[in-house]
Amino acid sequence: MSQPSTRADVDACPGALRLHAAADGPLARVRVPGGRLTGAHVRVLRELAGRWGDGHVELTSRANLQLRAVRDAAAAGLAAGLEAAGLLPSRTHELVRNIAASPLGGDPAVDRLDRALCADSRLASLPGRFLFALDSGLGDVAFSADVAALPVHTHEGHPAAVAILFAGADAGLRVAPDAVVPALLAAAHAFLDERAAQRTTAVEATPGSRADAPDAGVADGRRQVAWRVRELADGPARVAARTAAALGVRPGPAAVLPRPVPREPIGLIEQPGGRVAVGALVPLGRLRPVQLRVLESAATVTVTPWRGIVLRGLTPEAARNWAAALTEAGLEVAAGSRWAGVTACAGRPGCAKSLADVRHDADAATTAGTGLPVHWVGCARGCGSPAGPHVRVEATGSGYRVRSPGGSGFAAVTEVGALVSAARKG
Repeated sequence: MSQPSTRADVDACPGALRLHAAADGPLARVRVPGGRLTGAHVRVLRELAGRWGDGHVELTSRANLQLRAVRDAAAAGLAAGLEAAGLLPSRTHELVRNIAASPLGGDPAVDRLDRALCADSRLASLPGRFLFALDSGLGDVAFSADVAALPVHTHEGHPAAVAILFAGADAGLRVAPDAVVPALLAAAHAFLDERAAQRTTAVEATPGSRADAPDAGVADGRRQVAWRVRELADGPARVAARTAAALGVRPGPAAVLPRPVPREPIGLIEQPGGRVAVGALVPLGRLRPVQLRVLESAATVTVTPWRGIVLRGLTPEAARNWAAALTEAGLEVAAGSRWAGVTACAGRPGCAKSLADVRHDADAATTAGTGLPVHWVGCARGCGSPAGPHVRVEATGSGYRVRSPGGSGFAAVTEVGALVSAARKG
């Protein structure tokens, strides 16, 4: 049984309306469900970043976007620009439009889920860290989400069903493909219900407390609450049971689902119908103005959870032309790039808590791929860390500590550690 984990009941996730006070100035985060953009959206983002921010657009590990160094007086103008471009369809739900999707898929359920989520007034109270996922069946986004839809095959020759996962765990809940959106929304309601029930139980168990007391559930002066399914006591099982009851579905046996190590799409990728996609890495997830200008002429741009981009549905000739244009703009399209799997938090000077300029140091130390993703962080909080196996390079104030959470990847840790040491000596 999982143990509860609590946080202060103040959802400080930044958004497009509520900016985060970063060390280099206010930061705005723009939710982009499924990472789906148009070239017109990219143009608007470039113009807004140039007018109100530092001119760059950052990609996050949830395929959302960030504008840094936004001047305080610009908040209203920034929000108005995003709203006019269709990038802020709901002011009440803008913090909770967190929907991950397989970047090479074209699932229309992303738009349906986003619209249904924004139309549900109660779900505006979801935490800003709660994550939905629509997986194409590759397992590339399902296991890091709070609730996810993952197509599975029941038996050979039988139609596919969709597994609803809870914090990456299979509880045996299956739905038809056309029932995915209602199931995910039911799961979100079940999370809120279970969270409320566990808070009430915790308050009632405290001697002398009342559930309606002003300080009910307060510890050390701060109200405590779970923000994600895994932070609830036995969260996956309890939320799954509530969801199944709400849907009137009897769960079957849970399956052991394979968890592949996701790899960011890079290069020319064949798609159904003779079409081709182009995947490009964005070094350390930061798009410069010249790169944004190139992307403006694309019909669609998909941001990936690995801080890259994908252009889908191209003819072979168009794909080759795009690969050349992206390479010329400084994006990485060739396999074997030294930036494959390498990410970093903001570091100095953007984050006051960071103990090092991790982006500069990552650039100096990164020479080639190591077999595992490598994430550089400026402090012990580890912002933006990948969910799966990876090498963590953490600033300590006097150098870097290199390790792999979970203890795997000894060879990769040794290799990265040697590169970090060599770069520091150089």
